[in-house]
Amino acid sequence: MLDFLGIGAQKAGTTWLYEALAQHPQVRFPAGKEVHFWDERRDQGLEWYQALFAGVAPGTRAGEVTPAYAILPPAVLGEIRALNPALRAIYVLRNPIERAWSAALMALARAGMALDEAPDRWFVDQFRDRGSLQRGDYETCLRNWRAAFDPAQILVLRYEMLREEPLALLEACCRHLGVEPAFYRGRAASLRARVHAGPQAPLRPSLLPVLREIYRPRIASLAAYLGHDLGAWLAT
Repeated sequence: MLDFLGIGAQKAGTTWLYEALAQHPQVRFPAGKEVHFWDERRDQGLEWYQALFAGVAPGTRAGEVTPAYAILPPAVLGEIRALNPALRAIYVLRNPIERAWSAALMALARAGMALDEAPDRWFVDQFRDRGSLQRGDYETCLRNWRAAFDPAQILVLRYEMLREEPLALLEACCRHLGVEPAFYRGRAASLRARVHAGPQAPLRPSLLPVLREIYRPRIASLAAYLGHDLGAWLAT
């Protein structure tokens, strides 16, 4: 049975989270990472999807991590709820300005381009792409998921915690999933290793005003919605 989903955000450490949770003896990913059933493969049928999670031993939690699920439309979220009303979700939020730049660098690599080959206009087009804007609109994503599920079923974490307090982050995930948090104690050093890090490059100063224009209002609105201090994001 599908017990939980990692829903993003894209470029917010979901591969690291998957690799770390997969080490836990009470957590299983029978189909691996990024199944993309709910956004790309629904034509294969719900029975096919459910079969991926069949046979998991009692006392374990079975799930998958697909960052694209954060932006699923409400109708699809309703289908997920019908499958398992008690489903748990994990959503890691990264400063959307950093997330958009990281996603653009990934798109650049996939296009086979070097950083110095791409003019600012190319990056601005990436930032304003509908998909990138949706993935950085955390408030809308959360409102949609919280409309489908009890907010307590959706664990919201910060990417900074992954970098600075990975043990505490994983313990929070364990408590949310109902598995033993103590498993990760004594493993703090290994938890700081990067997993499949994407292309790295400092944000071009010439592009920062564009990203600020896009995301400052969204960050301020998200902070008010969550009741969290996101001042560090606004200071970017």
